[in-house]
Amino acid sequence: MKTKKVKSAGRFGAKHGSYARSKITSIESKQRKKQLCPLCKKGRAERASKGIWECNKCGKKFAAHAYYLNK
Repeated sequence: MKTKKVKSAGRFGAKHGSYARSKITSIESKQRKKQLCPLCKKGRAERASKGIWECNKCGKKFAAHAYYLNK
């Protein structure tokens, strides 16, 4: 069950606490966004799996941070 306040972290319920749910929400929202490709600087990179990113424009796969490219 999702709520507006905790978004996707609503699946954990009350037993995990509000701080943990808010941290998970911020991480998951960053990792699902398309981010600027560091190789071609034009395309958008999407997260393929943990630490593996793929650019839609140049089609290259590269390794980077696990959750998001830019801090």
